[in-house]
Amino acid sequence: MTNYITDRMYTDYIHENVAIPTVYKKLGWEELKVDPTQLNDLDVKHGVDYIFRDEKGLLHTVQERFRERKYYRYSDFTIRYRRDYNSHKDRVESEYYKLNANYFTYGITNCSKYDLSLCTEFQKVAIVDLQKVYDKIDKGLIVIRNNGARVCSIEDGKIICPVIENHDHSSSFFPIEISYLVDLWGEDMVLFKKGF
Repeated sequence: MTNYITDRMYTDYIHENVAIPTVYKKLGWEELKVDPTQLNDLDVKHGVDYIFRDEKGLLHTVQERFRERKYYRYSDFTIRYRRDYNSHKDRVESEYYKLNANYFTYGITNCSKYDLSLCTEFQKVAIVDLQKVYDKIDKGLIVIRNNGARVCSIEDGKIICPVIENHDHSSSFFPIEISYLVDLWGEDMVLFKKGF
């Protein structure tokens, strides 16, 4: 089982010390300061971690997920799907069902979450256009399928994404291969990428 406090410290540190200087500043995005209670409400109800303003004054909502260097071999990003073993029936549907952010920032760092002093950069990072991903899901071009697979595949011009149960049964998730998004539908599926 994961340690929430350690995970939260890692995520917050990476956001502040790696993502802002090496990704968002390059895009010309500035984080808006939002009341913590409102931001928590946005996260819980809409899957929005942060709001940014770009140089044109446009607002962009973002969900973030950062992984330790041990995940380097993976080239997908993951969306939490269900929590079927949760005793609270209103919490069974997870991130996928509420995710209304414009973008999903997914990064794999050069460090472990247990030694933040070594966290200086992303080995891989991508900002995926979630609106375009959900459009492909709605059109049946990205298919979420509980098929026993562990990785995505392309079948008949569609991305087939398997549902994978976490080892601790806390939730399930599905991966989406970032290169498949670009190969099938072009570079505009991903706003920014490095290493993928």
